[in-house]
Amino acid sequence: MSEIIKSVIDSADVVLFMKGVPAAPQCGFSMQVCQILNHVGVEFNSIDVLADGAIREGIKAYSQWPTIPQLYVKGEFIGGCDITREMFQSGELVALFDKAGIPHKATAKA
Repeated sequence: MSEIIKSVIDSADVVLFMKGVPAAPQCGFSMQVCQILNHVGVEFNSIDVLADGAIREGIKAYSQWPTIPQLYVKGEFIGGCDITREMFQSGELVALFDKAGIPHKATAKA
């Protein structure tokens, strides 16, 4: 399972493992991370962990992080909702996208 997860993470610059899909998140934390990424204007791939129990448990083992959502940028685990929100509010998230060369539209903090 870890090879499948790694290939998914490597398939795009920004990958979000979430509950539901961006158009219809199935939990508030997943919704917050989607809203942040959409506000910043970064393109991202999303994986609905509710659609596959093996992926849902596999991503937790892969990252050694117990909760969903999980955000990856250029293959690196960034964190869940709280970390993503704090990085967004401080400007660190946009700086990370800048450093990684990932196109986005917003440069202002929350």
